[in-house]
Amino acid sequence: MIIKRHWPLVGLLAALMIVGAYALVSPRHAAEDDPFADLRPEACTVIIVARNASADGSTMTTHTCDCGTCDWTWRHVPAADHKPGATRKIYHIGQYKTWPPKEGLKWDLIKKDFSGLEIPEIPHTYAYHHGMFGYMNENQVAISESTIGTVRKLVNNTPAAKIDLSMLSLLGMERSKTGRECIQIMGALAEKYGYGFNDDGEMFAVSDPNEVWIFEIMPVGPLWTPESGKPGAVWCAERLPDDNVSVCPNESRIGEIDLANKDFFMASSNVVSCAVENKLYDPAGGKPFNWKRAYSPAEGSAASTQGRRARLWRFYDIVAPSLKLRADTPNMDLPFSVKPDKKLSVQDVMNITRDKCYGTPFDPVKGIRGGPYQNPYYWAGTRKISVANVEYTSLVQCRSGLPNDIGGIVWLAFGPQDTACYMPLYAGITEMPKSFMIGDHFELNRASARWAFDYTDFHVQVAYSEAIEDVKKAQLEYEGGAVQRTAEIDKQAQDLYAKNRTKAREFLTKACLDNANKVVNAWWELGDKLLVKYNHFGFYDSQKRSRGRGKPAPSIWQKAVRMVDVLVEQEPQR
Repeated sequence: MIIKRHWPLVGLLAALMIVGAYALVSPRHAAEDDPFADLRPEACTVIIVARNASADGSTMTTHTCDCGTCDWTWRHVPAADHKPGATRKIYHIGQYKTWPPKEGLKWDLIKKDFSGLEIPEIPHTYAYHHGMFGYMNENQVAISESTIGTVRKLVNNTPAAKIDLSMLSLLGMERSKTGRECIQIMGALAEKYGYGFNDDGEMFAVSDPNEVWIFEIMPVGPLWTPESGKPGAVWCAERLPDDNVSVCPNESRIGEIDLANKDFFMASSNVVSCAVENKLYDPAGGKPFNWKRAYSPAEGSAASTQGRRARLWRFYDIVAPSLKLRADTPNMDLPFSVKPDKKLSVQDVMNITRDKCYGTPFDPVKGIRGGPYQNPYYWAGTRKISVANVEYTSLVQCRSGLPNDIGGIVWLAFGPQDTACYMPLYAGITEMPKSFMIGDHFELNRASARWAFDYTDFHVQVAYSEAIEDVKKAQLEYEGGAVQRTAEIDKQAQDLYAKNRTKAREFLTKACLDNANKVVNAWWELGDKLLVKYNHFGFYDSQKRSRGRGKPAPSIWQKAVRMVDVLVEQEPQR
Protein backbone atom coordinates (compact mmCIF):
# COMPACT_ATOMS: atom_id res chain seq x y z
CA MET A 1 0.00 0.00 0.00
CA ILE A 2 2.71 2.47 0.98
CA ILE A 3 4.72 1.72 -2.13
CA LYS A 4 1.68 2.12 -4.38
CA ARG A 5 0.90 5.50 -2.84
CA HIS A 6 4.40 6.63 -3.80
CA TRP A 7 4.23 5.66 -7.46
CA PRO A 8 2.81 9.04 -8.67
CA LEU A 9 5.62 10.89 -6.90
CA VAL A 10 8.28 8.48 -8.17
CA GLY A 11 6.89 8.71 -11.70
CA LEU A 12 6.92 12.50 -11.57
CA LEU A 13 10.51 12.60 -10.38
CA ALA A 14 11.57 10.11 -13.05
CA ALA A 15 9.89 12.15 -15.77
CA LEU A 16 11.58 15.31 -14.56
CA MET A 17 14.98 13.56 -14.59
CA ILE A 18 14.43 12.35 -18.17
CA VAL A 19 13.38 15.78 -19.39
CA GLY A 20 16.31 17.34 -17.58
CA ALA A 21 18.73 14.93 -19.23
CA TYR A 22 17.43 15.75 -22.70
CA ALA A 23 17.44 19.47 -21.91
CA LEU A 24 21.22 19.25 -21.59
CA VAL A 25 21.51 18.16 -25.19
CA SER A 26 22.12 20.93 -27.72
CA PRO A 27 20.92 19.58 -31.07
CA ARG A 28 21.44 21.85 -34.06
CA HIS A 29 18.92 20.19 -36.33
CA ALA A 30 15.18 20.14 -36.79
CA ALA A 31 12.59 18.03 -35.00
CA GLU A 32 12.54 15.59 -37.91
CA ASP A 33 15.84 14.21 -36.61
CA ASP A 34 15.39 14.70 -32.87
CA PRO A 35 12.00 14.42 -31.15
CA PHE A 36 13.42 16.40 -28.24
CA ALA A 37 14.65 19.32 -30.38
CA ASP A 38 12.04 21.55 -28.75
CA LEU A 39 13.90 21.08 -25.45
CA ARG A 40 17.19 22.42 -26.73
CA PRO A 41 18.63 25.17 -24.53
CA GLU A 42 19.17 27.67 -27.32
CA ALA A 43 16.42 30.24 -27.06
CA CYS A 44 17.40 33.26 -29.14
CA THR A 45 14.15 35.18 -29.38
CA VAL A 46 14.02 37.85 -32.09
CA ILE A 47 11.26 40.44 -31.76
CA ILE A 48 10.65 42.35 -35.00
CA VAL A 49 8.85 45.69 -35.31
CA ALA A 50 8.30 47.46 -38.64
CA ARG A 51 8.32 51.26 -38.79
CA ASN A 52 4.57 51.94 -38.75
CA ALA A 53 4.08 49.49 -35.90
CA SER A 54 6.41 51.47 -33.62
CA ALA A 55 5.44 54.50 -31.58
CA ASP A 56 8.22 56.69 -33.00
CA GLY A 57 8.41 55.40 -36.59
CA SER A 58 11.61 53.43 -36.01
CA THR A 59 12.27 49.82 -36.95
CA MET A 60 13.32 47.58 -34.07
CA THR A 61 14.59 44.04 -33.70
CA THR A 62 15.98 42.20 -30.68
CA HIS A 63 18.38 39.33 -30.17
CA THR A 64 18.60 37.36 -26.94
CA CYS A 65 22.04 35.80 -27.31
CA ASP A 66 21.25 32.67 -25.31
CA CYS A 67 23.95 30.15 -24.59
CA GLY A 68 25.29 30.13 -21.03
CA THR A 69 28.95 29.57 -21.90
CA CYS A 70 29.49 31.75 -24.98
CA ASP A 71 31.56 34.88 -25.46
CA TRP A 72 29.77 38.09 -24.46
CA THR A 73 32.37 40.69 -25.51
CA TRP A 74 31.65 43.54 -27.91
CA ARG A 75 33.82 45.55 -30.29
CA HIS A 76 33.66 48.52 -32.62
CA VAL A 77 35.27 48.03 -36.04
CA PRO A 78 36.17 51.30 -37.80
CA ALA A 79 35.58 52.04 -41.46
CA ALA A 80 38.55 51.36 -43.75
CA ASP A 81 39.80 52.00 -47.27
CA HIS A 82 41.49 49.17 -49.16
CA LYS A 83 43.96 49.16 -52.01
CA PRO A 84 43.18 47.54 -55.37
CA GLY A 85 43.87 43.83 -55.25
CA ALA A 86 43.43 43.58 -51.47
CA THR A 87 41.75 40.48 -50.07
CA ARG A 88 39.55 39.71 -47.08
CA LYS A 89 40.49 36.63 -45.06
CA ILE A 90 37.56 34.43 -44.09
CA TYR A 91 37.68 32.89 -40.62
CA HIS A 92 35.57 30.16 -39.08
CA ILE A 93 33.85 31.74 -36.07
CA GLY A 94 32.09 29.20 -33.89
CA GLN A 95 29.18 30.68 -31.95
CA TYR A 96 29.99 28.52 -28.94
CA LYS A 97 33.79 28.50 -29.05
CA THR A 98 35.78 30.48 -26.49
CA TRP A 99 39.32 30.52 -25.16
CA PRO A 100 40.66 31.10 -21.62
CA PRO A 101 41.24 34.85 -21.07
CA LYS A 102 44.94 34.22 -20.44
CA GLU A 103 45.24 33.12 -24.07
CA GLY A 104 43.58 36.27 -25.37
CA LEU A 105 40.24 37.66 -26.51
CA LYS A 106 38.01 35.65 -28.84
CA TRP A 107 37.98 38.26 -31.59
CA ASP A 108 41.77 38.16 -31.77
CA LEU A 109 42.03 34.39 -31.51
CA ILE A 110 39.57 33.61 -34.31
CA LYS A 111 42.57 34.15 -36.59
CA LYS A 112 43.66 30.69 -35.46
CA ASP A 113 40.68 29.35 -37.41
CA PHE A 114 41.50 30.68 -40.87
CA SER A 115 39.30 28.88 -43.40
CA GLY A 116 41.92 28.98 -46.13
CA LEU A 117 39.77 31.32 -48.22
CA GLU A 118 40.55 34.92 -49.12
CA ILE A 119 37.96 36.83 -51.13
CA PRO A 120 38.38 40.10 -53.06
CA GLU A 121 38.13 43.07 -50.74
CA ILE A 122 35.93 46.02 -51.65
CA PRO A 123 37.41 49.54 -51.87
CA HIS A 124 35.71 50.78 -48.68
CA THR A 125 34.26 48.89 -45.69
CA TYR A 126 31.84 50.50 -43.26
CA ALA A 127 32.21 50.89 -39.50
CA TYR A 128 30.06 48.65 -37.31
CA HIS A 129 29.45 47.30 -33.80
CA HIS A 130 29.56 43.58 -33.15
CA GLY A 131 29.23 41.00 -30.41
CA MET A 132 28.52 37.39 -31.35
CA PHE A 133 27.34 38.82 -34.70
CA GLY A 134 27.49 42.11 -36.50
CA TYR A 135 24.61 44.16 -35.10
CA MET A 136 24.66 47.62 -36.69
CA ASN A 137 26.83 49.51 -39.14
CA GLU A 138 27.25 53.22 -39.75
CA ASN A 139 24.47 53.15 -42.39
CA GLN A 140 21.91 51.90 -39.84
CA VAL A 141 21.86 48.42 -41.35
CA ALA A 142 21.10 46.10 -38.44
CA ILE A 143 20.94 42.35 -37.74
CA SER A 144 19.39 40.12 -35.07
CA GLU A 145 19.79 36.31 -35.06
CA SER A 146 17.96 33.11 -34.14
CA THR A 147 18.94 29.49 -34.82
CA ILE A 148 16.12 27.61 -36.55
CA GLY A 149 17.74 24.33 -37.59
CA THR A 150 17.21 22.34 -40.77
CA VAL A 151 16.77 18.76 -41.90
CA ARG A 152 19.86 16.67 -41.29
CA LYS A 153 20.54 15.81 -44.93
CA LEU A 154 21.26 19.48 -45.68
CA VAL A 155 23.83 20.02 -42.92
CA ASN A 156 27.30 20.74 -44.29
CA ASN A 157 30.05 20.71 -41.69
CA THR A 158 32.73 19.93 -44.27
CA PRO A 159 35.70 22.21 -45.10
CA ALA A 160 34.05 22.94 -48.46
CA ALA A 161 31.65 25.28 -46.63
CA LYS A 162 33.86 28.29 -46.04
CA ILE A 163 31.39 30.74 -44.54
CA ASP A 164 29.55 30.30 -41.26
CA LEU A 165 26.98 32.57 -39.69
CA SER A 166 29.04 35.00 -37.60
CA MET A 167 31.43 35.60 -40.50
CA LEU A 168 28.48 36.14 -42.82
CA SER A 169 27.06 38.83 -40.54
CA LEU A 170 30.39 40.68 -40.38
CA LEU A 171 30.64 40.68 -44.17
CA GLY A 172 27.10 42.03 -44.38
CA MET A 173 27.96 44.84 -41.96
CA GLU A 174 31.13 45.76 -43.82
CA ARG A 175 29.57 45.97 -47.25
CA SER A 176 25.94 47.13 -47.15
CA LYS A 177 24.08 50.44 -47.29
CA THR A 178 20.54 49.05 -46.84
CA GLY A 179 18.91 45.98 -45.32
CA ARG A 180 17.85 44.71 -48.72
CA GLU A 181 21.41 45.06 -50.04
CA CYS A 182 22.76 43.30 -46.93
CA ILE A 183 20.60 40.25 -47.65
CA GLN A 184 21.64 40.16 -51.30
CA ILE A 185 25.33 40.42 -50.37
CA MET A 186 25.18 37.71 -47.71
CA GLY A 187 23.12 35.42 -49.94
CA ALA A 188 25.51 35.80 -52.88
CA LEU A 189 28.61 35.17 -50.76
CA ALA A 190 27.06 32.07 -49.17
CA GLU A 191 26.05 30.70 -52.56
CA LYS A 192 29.49 31.26 -54.06
CA TYR A 193 31.73 30.09 -51.23
CA GLY A 194 29.50 27.61 -49.42
CA TYR A 195 27.59 28.11 -46.17
CA GLY A 196 27.72 25.90 -43.09
CA PHE A 197 30.77 24.48 -41.32
CA ASN A 198 29.85 25.64 -37.78
CA ASP A 199 26.19 26.39 -38.52
CA ASP A 200 23.09 25.10 -40.26
CA GLY A 201 19.58 26.56 -40.42
CA GLU A 202 19.64 30.17 -39.24
CA MET A 203 17.53 33.33 -39.30
CA PHE A 204 18.62 36.97 -39.45
CA ALA A 205 16.18 39.82 -38.97
CA VAL A 206 17.75 42.43 -41.24
CA SER A 207 16.61 46.02 -40.92
CA ASP A 208 17.29 49.64 -41.82
CA PRO A 209 15.20 52.76 -41.07
CA ASN A 210 12.66 51.84 -43.77
CA GLU A 211 12.34 48.06 -43.94
CA VAL A 212 12.56 44.91 -41.84
CA TRP A 213 13.17 41.51 -43.39
CA ILE A 214 13.27 37.93 -42.11
CA PHE A 215 16.18 36.23 -43.90
CA GLU A 216 16.60 32.47 -43.49
CA ILE A 217 19.53 30.43 -44.79
CA MET A 218 20.41 26.72 -44.95
CA PRO A 219 23.39 24.66 -46.14
CA VAL A 220 22.81 22.36 -49.12
CA GLY A 221 24.35 19.13 -47.83
CA PRO A 222 27.82 17.66 -47.27
CA LEU A 223 28.41 16.67 -50.91
CA TRP A 224 28.48 20.26 -52.18
CA THR A 225 31.71 21.55 -53.70
CA PRO A 226 32.50 24.83 -55.49
CA GLU A 227 33.28 22.81 -58.60
CA SER A 228 29.69 21.57 -58.76
CA GLY A 229 28.59 24.88 -60.21
CA LYS A 230 25.58 24.84 -57.90
CA PRO A 231 24.82 27.33 -55.12
CA GLY A 232 26.48 26.47 -51.82
CA ALA A 233 23.49 27.69 -49.83
CA VAL A 234 19.73 27.99 -50.12
CA TRP A 235 18.05 31.08 -48.71
CA CYS A 236 14.83 33.04 -48.66
CA ALA A 237 13.75 36.42 -47.30
CA GLU A 238 10.35 37.96 -46.63
CA ARG A 239 9.65 41.57 -45.69
CA LEU A 240 7.28 42.54 -42.90
CA PRO A 241 4.37 44.80 -43.87
CA ASP A 242 5.17 48.27 -42.53
CA ASP A 243 2.43 48.16 -39.87
CA ASN A 244 3.24 44.67 -38.58
CA VAL A 245 5.31 42.96 -35.94
CA SER A 246 6.69 39.42 -35.82
CA VAL A 247 8.90 37.14 -33.77
CA CYS A 248 11.35 34.30 -34.39
CA PRO A 249 11.73 31.90 -31.44
CA ASN A 250 14.17 29.39 -32.97
CA GLU A 251 11.57 28.38 -35.56
CA SER A 252 11.43 29.05 -39.28
CA ARG A 253 8.90 31.80 -40.00
CA ILE A 254 8.64 31.98 -43.79
CA GLY A 255 5.82 29.94 -45.32
CA GLU A 256 4.49 30.16 -48.87
CA ILE A 257 6.49 32.54 -51.06
CA ASP A 258 5.68 34.68 -54.09
CA LEU A 259 8.91 35.52 -55.89
CA ALA A 260 7.00 37.59 -58.44
CA ASN A 261 6.33 40.05 -55.64
CA LYS A 262 9.86 41.44 -55.47
CA ASP A 263 8.89 44.11 -52.94
CA PHE A 264 8.26 41.43 -50.31
CA PHE A 265 10.28 38.37 -51.32
CA MET A 266 13.85 37.48 -52.28
CA ALA A 267 15.44 34.05 -52.60
CA SER A 268 18.33 32.07 -54.04
CA SER A 269 17.85 30.59 -57.50
CA ASN A 270 17.65 27.07 -56.02
CA VAL A 271 14.98 27.87 -53.42
CA VAL A 272 12.55 25.29 -54.86
CA SER A 273 14.87 23.02 -56.85
CA CYS A 274 17.01 22.20 -53.78
CA ALA A 275 13.90 21.02 -51.94
CA VAL A 276 12.81 18.92 -54.92
CA GLU A 277 16.25 17.33 -55.35
CA ASN A 278 16.37 16.40 -51.66
CA LYS A 279 12.80 15.03 -51.70
CA LEU A 280 11.64 17.73 -49.30
CA TYR A 281 8.95 18.95 -51.69
CA ASP A 282 7.01 17.22 -54.45
CA PRO A 283 5.65 19.66 -57.07
CA ALA A 284 3.28 16.93 -58.28
CA GLY A 285 1.64 16.78 -54.89
CA GLY A 286 -0.69 19.64 -55.70
CA LYS A 287 0.36 21.83 -52.77
CA PRO A 288 2.14 25.19 -53.12
CA PHE A 289 5.77 25.33 -52.06
CA ASN A 290 6.14 26.21 -48.38
CA TRP A 291 9.66 27.19 -47.26
CA LYS A 292 9.45 26.23 -43.58
CA ARG A 293 7.61 22.97 -44.20
CA ALA A 294 10.28 21.93 -46.68
CA TYR A 295 13.47 23.06 -44.97
CA SER A 296 12.78 23.45 -41.23
CA PRO A 297 9.53 21.83 -40.05
CA ALA A 298 8.84 22.29 -36.34
CA GLU A 299 5.61 20.65 -35.28
CA GLY A 300 3.76 21.36 -32.06
CA SER A 301 2.07 24.23 -30.30
CA ALA A 302 2.46 26.09 -27.02
CA ALA A 303 -0.14 23.80 -25.47
CA SER A 304 0.99 20.47 -26.95
CA THR A 305 4.57 21.05 -25.76
CA GLN A 306 3.43 22.20 -22.29
CA GLY A 307 5.01 25.59 -22.88
CA ARG A 308 8.31 24.49 -24.39
CA ARG A 309 7.25 26.16 -27.64
CA ALA A 310 5.24 28.97 -26.11
CA ARG A 311 7.28 31.97 -27.21
CA LEU A 312 5.72 32.42 -30.66
CA TRP A 313 2.16 32.26 -29.33
CA ARG A 314 3.07 34.31 -26.25
CA PHE A 315 4.48 37.23 -28.25
CA TYR A 316 1.32 37.48 -30.34
CA ASP A 317 -0.75 37.12 -27.17
CA ILE A 318 1.05 40.16 -25.73
CA VAL A 319 0.99 42.48 -28.74
CA ALA A 320 -2.33 41.49 -30.34
CA PRO A 321 -4.64 39.99 -27.70
CA SER A 322 -7.62 41.08 -29.80
CA LEU A 323 -6.78 38.28 -32.26
CA LYS A 324 -7.44 35.74 -29.51
CA LEU A 325 -4.93 33.29 -30.95
CA ARG A 326 -5.18 29.99 -29.13
CA ALA A 327 -2.27 28.35 -27.35
CA ASP A 328 -3.19 25.05 -29.00
CA THR A 329 -2.82 26.50 -32.52
CA PRO A 330 0.12 24.71 -34.18
CA ASN A 331 3.05 27.10 -34.41
CA MET A 332 3.41 26.28 -38.10
CA ASP A 333 -0.11 27.68 -38.60
CA LEU A 334 0.40 30.94 -36.70
CA PRO A 335 0.72 34.01 -38.95
CA PHE A 336 4.04 35.27 -40.30
CA SER A 337 3.32 38.68 -38.76
CA VAL A 338 0.44 40.60 -37.19
CA LYS A 339 -0.68 44.18 -36.70
CA PRO A 340 -0.29 45.02 -33.00
CA ASP A 341 -3.23 46.36 -31.03
CA LYS A 342 -1.12 49.41 -30.18
CA LYS A 343 2.13 50.76 -31.51
CA LEU A 344 5.19 49.67 -29.55
CA SER A 345 7.71 52.01 -27.95
CA VAL A 346 11.32 51.09 -27.37
CA GLN A 347 10.50 50.64 -23.67
CA ASP A 348 7.59 48.34 -24.59
CA VAL A 349 9.97 46.12 -26.55
CA MET A 350 12.47 46.09 -23.68
CA ASN A 351 9.68 45.01 -21.35
CA ILE A 352 8.58 42.23 -23.72
CA THR A 353 12.10 40.80 -23.66
CA ARG A 354 11.55 40.34 -19.92
CA ASP A 355 8.32 38.39 -20.30
CA LYS A 356 8.07 35.11 -18.39
CA CYS A 357 4.56 33.96 -19.30
CA TYR A 358 3.11 35.14 -16.00
CA GLY A 359 -0.65 34.73 -15.88
CA THR A 360 -0.74 32.12 -18.66
CA PRO A 361 -1.17 28.34 -18.40
CA PHE A 362 2.64 28.18 -18.65
CA ASP A 363 3.29 30.50 -15.70
CA PRO A 364 6.63 29.40 -14.17
CA VAL A 365 5.58 30.40 -10.64
CA LYS A 366 2.09 28.91 -10.71
CA GLY A 367 1.40 26.78 -7.65
CA ILE A 368 4.66 25.69 -6.06
CA ARG A 369 6.77 25.97 -9.22
CA GLY A 370 8.61 29.06 -8.06
CA GLY A 371 9.40 27.92 -4.54
CA PRO A 372 8.88 30.11 -1.48
CA TYR A 373 10.03 33.29 -3.22
CA GLN A 374 8.31 32.70 -6.57
CA ASN A 375 11.54 32.35 -8.52
CA PRO A 376 10.68 31.87 -12.24
CA TYR A 377 13.94 30.02 -12.87
CA TYR A 378 13.13 26.99 -10.70
CA TRP A 379 10.62 25.67 -13.24
CA ALA A 380 12.34 24.82 -16.51
CA GLY A 381 9.31 23.38 -18.29
CA THR A 382 8.30 26.67 -19.91
CA ARG A 383 10.58 28.14 -22.60
CA LYS A 384 10.19 31.83 -21.92
CA ILE A 385 11.19 34.93 -23.90
CA SER A 386 13.28 35.96 -20.88
CA VAL A 387 15.76 33.26 -19.88
CA ALA A 388 18.63 32.80 -17.43
CA ASN A 389 21.32 31.68 -19.85
CA VAL A 390 21.44 34.81 -22.01
CA GLU A 391 24.83 36.41 -22.64
CA TYR A 392 23.25 39.71 -23.56
CA THR A 393 20.17 41.09 -25.27
CA SER A 394 20.48 43.59 -28.09
CA LEU A 395 17.71 45.85 -29.30
CA VAL A 396 18.68 47.54 -32.57
CA GLN A 397 16.70 50.66 -33.36
CA CYS A 398 16.92 52.31 -36.79
CA ARG A 399 15.38 55.79 -37.11
CA SER A 400 14.74 57.84 -40.25
CA GLY A 401 14.92 61.62 -40.39
CA LEU A 402 18.27 61.71 -38.60
CA PRO A 403 21.86 61.35 -39.79
CA ASN A 404 22.78 57.66 -39.61
CA ASP A 405 25.33 58.30 -36.84
CA ILE A 406 22.50 59.59 -34.66
CA GLY A 407 19.53 57.62 -35.97
CA GLY A 408 20.90 54.18 -35.21
CA ILE A 409 21.05 52.88 -31.63
CA VAL A 410 22.01 49.48 -30.27
CA TRP A 411 20.44 49.11 -26.84
CA LEU A 412 22.52 46.50 -25.00
CA ALA A 413 21.70 44.62 -21.78
CA PHE A 414 24.11 42.06 -20.28
CA GLY A 415 22.87 38.89 -18.59
CA PRO A 416 19.27 37.85 -17.81
CA GLN A 417 16.88 40.55 -19.00
CA ASP A 418 14.89 40.79 -15.77
CA THR A 419 17.93 41.88 -13.76
CA ALA A 420 19.79 43.75 -16.51
CA CYS A 421 19.74 47.34 -17.76
CA TYR A 422 19.61 48.44 -21.41
CA MET A 423 22.36 50.91 -22.34
CA PRO A 424 22.47 52.90 -25.62
CA LEU A 425 25.30 52.61 -28.15
CA TYR A 426 24.73 55.02 -31.02
CA ALA A 427 25.73 53.96 -34.53
CA GLY A 428 28.17 56.87 -34.70
CA ILE A 429 30.28 56.07 -31.63
CA THR A 430 33.90 55.27 -32.38
CA GLU A 431 34.78 52.99 -29.46
CA MET A 432 33.22 50.53 -27.04
CA PRO A 433 33.32 50.85 -23.26
CA LYS A 434 36.40 48.92 -22.17
CA SER A 435 34.33 46.87 -19.73
CA PHE A 436 32.23 45.58 -22.65
CA MET A 437 35.29 44.14 -24.39
CA ILE A 438 36.47 41.69 -21.75
CA GLY A 439 35.27 38.85 -19.56
CA ASP A 440 34.62 35.14 -19.46
CA HIS A 441 32.11 32.81 -17.80
CA PHE A 442 34.76 30.85 -15.96
CA GLU A 443 36.74 33.65 -14.30
CA LEU A 444 35.18 36.47 -12.27
CA ASN A 445 36.58 39.78 -13.51
CA ARG A 446 35.53 42.99 -11.76
CA ALA A 447 36.66 45.01 -14.76
CA SER A 448 34.07 43.24 -16.95
CA ALA A 449 30.63 44.84 -17.32
CA ARG A 450 28.89 41.49 -17.63
CA TRP A 451 30.09 40.37 -14.21
CA ALA A 452 28.46 43.42 -12.59
CA PHE A 453 25.07 42.25 -13.85
CA ASP A 454 25.74 38.62 -12.96
CA TYR A 455 26.72 39.75 -9.47
CA THR A 456 23.38 41.47 -8.97
CA ASP A 457 21.46 38.64 -10.62
CA PHE A 458 23.04 36.06 -8.32
CA HIS A 459 21.84 37.90 -5.21
CA VAL A 460 18.35 38.35 -6.65
CA GLN A 461 17.91 34.56 -6.87
CA VAL A 462 18.05 34.21 -3.07
CA ALA A 463 14.74 36.01 -2.45
CA TYR A 464 13.49 36.65 -5.97
CA SER A 465 10.01 38.06 -5.33
CA GLU A 466 11.48 40.62 -2.92
CA ALA A 467 14.79 41.45 -4.58
CA ILE A 468 13.39 41.89 -8.09
CA GLU A 469 11.51 44.94 -6.85
CA ASP A 470 14.83 46.57 -5.91
CA VAL A 471 16.11 45.87 -9.42
CA LYS A 472 13.01 47.36 -11.03
CA LYS A 473 13.62 50.62 -9.18
CA ALA A 474 17.18 50.74 -10.53
CA GLN A 475 15.97 49.94 -14.06
CA LEU A 476 13.46 52.77 -13.86
CA GLU A 477 16.20 55.20 -12.88
CA TYR A 478 19.00 54.14 -15.21
CA GLU A 479 17.27 52.47 -18.16
CA GLY A 480 14.16 54.62 -18.12
CA GLY A 481 16.32 57.68 -17.67
CA ALA A 482 18.43 56.78 -20.71
CA VAL A 483 15.31 56.29 -22.84
CA GLN A 484 13.98 59.69 -21.77
CA ARG A 485 17.32 61.42 -22.45
CA THR A 486 17.46 60.13 -26.01
CA ALA A 487 15.66 63.16 -27.48
CA GLU A 488 18.02 65.53 -25.68
CA ILE A 489 21.12 63.67 -26.84
CA ASP A 490 19.74 63.52 -30.40
CA LYS A 491 19.26 67.30 -30.40
CA GLN A 492 22.74 68.10 -29.12
CA ALA A 493 24.31 65.63 -31.56
CA GLN A 494 22.34 67.10 -34.48
CA ASP A 495 23.49 70.63 -33.64
CA LEU A 496 27.10 69.45 -33.62
CA TYR A 497 26.64 67.31 -36.74
CA ALA A 498 25.44 70.33 -38.74
CA LYS A 499 28.83 71.93 -38.10
CA ASN A 500 31.24 69.03 -37.76
CA ARG A 501 30.54 65.29 -38.00
CA THR A 502 33.66 64.38 -36.02
CA LYS A 503 32.57 66.56 -33.10
CA ALA A 504 29.12 64.95 -33.14
CA ARG A 505 30.62 61.47 -33.04
CA GLU A 506 32.94 62.46 -30.20
CA PHE A 507 29.94 63.77 -28.27
CA LEU A 508 27.95 60.57 -28.84
CA THR A 509 30.91 58.40 -27.87
CA LYS A 510 31.44 60.26 -24.62
CA ALA A 511 27.72 60.21 -23.78
CA CYS A 512 27.48 56.45 -24.33
CA LEU A 513 30.69 55.60 -22.48
CA ASP A 514 29.80 57.83 -19.52
CA ASN A 515 26.35 56.27 -19.26
CA ALA A 516 27.71 52.72 -19.53
CA ASN A 517 30.30 53.33 -16.83
CA LYS A 518 27.66 54.87 -14.56
CA VAL A 519 25.30 51.92 -15.03
CA VAL A 520 27.97 49.27 -14.52
CA ASN A 521 29.10 50.93 -11.28
CA ALA A 522 25.48 51.19 -10.14
CA TRP A 523 24.95 47.46 -10.69
CA TRP A 524 28.03 46.53 -8.68
CA GLU A 525 26.64 48.70 -5.87
CA LEU A 526 23.18 47.18 -6.29
CA GLY A 527 24.63 43.70 -5.87
CA ASP A 528 26.34 44.80 -2.67
CA LYS A 529 23.08 46.23 -1.33
CA LEU A 530 21.14 43.07 -2.14
CA LEU A 531 23.76 40.93 -0.41
CA VAL A 532 23.38 42.97 2.75
CA LYS A 533 19.60 43.36 2.57
CA TYR A 534 18.75 39.68 2.05
CA ASN A 535 21.66 38.13 3.94
CA HIS A 536 20.54 34.94 5.72
CA PHE A 537 16.97 35.83 4.64
CA GLY A 538 17.12 38.47 7.33
CA PHE A 539 15.89 41.50 5.34
CA TYR A 540 18.29 44.01 6.84
CA ASP A 541 17.34 47.70 6.70
CA SER A 542 20.59 49.67 6.57
CA GLN A 543 18.81 52.98 7.18
CA LYS A 544 16.98 51.87 10.32
CA ARG A 545 19.74 49.43 11.27
CA SER A 546 17.10 46.82 11.90
CA ARG A 547 16.49 43.23 10.86
CA GLY A 548 13.01 42.25 9.80
CA ARG A 549 11.16 39.46 8.04
CA GLY A 550 9.96 39.44 4.46
CA LYS A 551 6.66 38.21 3.13
CA PRO A 552 5.77 34.71 4.28
CA ALA A 553 6.01 31.95 1.70
CA PRO A 554 2.78 31.40 -0.26
CA SER A 555 0.30 29.18 1.55
CA ILE A 556 0.21 26.71 -1.33
CA TRP A 557 3.96 26.20 -1.00
CA GLN A 558 3.69 25.67 2.76
CA LYS A 559 0.89 23.14 2.23
CA ALA A 560 2.96 21.32 -0.38
CA VAL A 561 5.88 21.05 2.04
CA ARG A 562 3.60 19.53 4.66
CA MET A 563 2.21 17.06 2.12
CA VAL A 564 5.70 15.94 1.14
CA ASP A 565 6.63 15.65 4.82
CA VAL A 566 3.74 13.20 5.26
CA LEU A 567 4.97 11.13 2.33
CA VAL A 568 8.51 11.10 3.69
CA GLU A 569 7.28 10.00 7.11
CA GLN A 570 5.50 7.07 5.45
CA GLU A 571 8.69 5.85 3.77
CA PRO A 572 9.51 2.31 4.97
CA GLN A 573 12.40 2.25 7.41
CA ARG A 574 15.46 0.32 6.31
